[in-house]
Amino acid sequence: MFSLILFEPEIPPNTGNIIRLCANTGTKLNLVEPLGFELDEPRLKRAGLDYREFADVQVHATLDVCLEKLGNPRVFALSTRGGTSYAAPEFRDGDAFLFGPETRGLPQGVIDSLPPGQCLRLPMRGGSRSLNLSNCAAVVVYEAWRQAGFEGGA
Repeated sequence: MFSLILFEPEIPPNTGNIIRLCANTGTKLNLVEPLGFELDEPRLKRAGLDYREFADVQVHATLDVCLEKLGNPRVFALSTRGGTSYAAPEFRDGDAFLFGPETRGLPQGVIDSLPPGQCLRLPMRGGSRSLNLSNCAAVVVYEAWRQAGFEGGA
C-alpha cells in the first residue's frame, strides 16, 4: 500500500483528519518530528474520532530515519511549488507522499532533493495561496488508491 509522511505537522485537527483518512484507506501514516502538538491532544482526537486504533501511525525523529524505515520508497512531495500535476504520475505500491508543515510548506532543500517529476501540485484557481493539508492528502491518497483499483476497499 501507500505511505503518507507529514513533515513537522503543526495543526492537530489536520493530523486527526489524516489519521481517519489513513485508517479508511489502509495508508500508513508517518509523522516527522518535531510535532506541533502531543499525540494525545484533544483536538487531534476529536478530528480523528476513534480511528487512531485502526491507523498505522509511526513517529520518526527525522525525515531520513523515516525514509530508511520505509525502505527508501519512491517519494512524491506535494507543494505549491511543484511543477507536475498530482494526476500525472503512475503511482505504485510502496510509494510515499510527503507533505510539509501547514504554515511554511516543505523546505526548499527537500523539494530540490527529488526529481522534478516527483514534486507534485494540486491545481488551484489563480491567486490562491494553498489548500488545507488534510484535503490535499485525501485527494492524493484517493488518486493513488484509485490507480491501484481500490485494492482492499469495499
